[in-house]
Amino acid sequence: MSVRVLLLSAVADLSGMAGVAGQVAAHAPAEPVGAYALTAGRLWSVVGALVGLAGVVIGGLALARSARRAGDGGRRGAVAALVAGLAGAGVGGLVVAAADGGPGTGYGIVGGYVALAVGLVAMVLGGLVVARSRRTA
Repeated sequence: MSVRVLLLSAVADLSGMAGVAGQVAAHAPAEPVGAYALTAGRLWSVVGALVGLAGVVIGGLALARSARRAGDGGRRGAVAALVAGLAGAGVGGLVVAAADGGPGTGYGIVGGYVALAVGLVAMVLGGLVVARSRRTA
């Protein structure tokens, strides 16, 4: 059951409008989604988390390369980490914004938050590499 439905039914119950609470509860999903069912929201949150994770790996490798100062100092890796982190965080943000329910409802909100966090870590790593490469250039 979504948070909006719970809040609206609580307000309707407190205000004494039991008929409105019944109508609000009627809009709740009829069948719960299984724990292992792959819904569209869950799929997009997994995609966002994997893109963000790729950005974290690329950013970590670029940060290690910038410490050695070999080649271009990891600038290409930094840009790739920034782009992948932005894409992962963007997909995660869209999943969280579009979710109508909380955890366990099949909207992928938990994975969306994970994608946001991993994408932000990738962007921070990419930003560190960019800052380090500007300092040495």
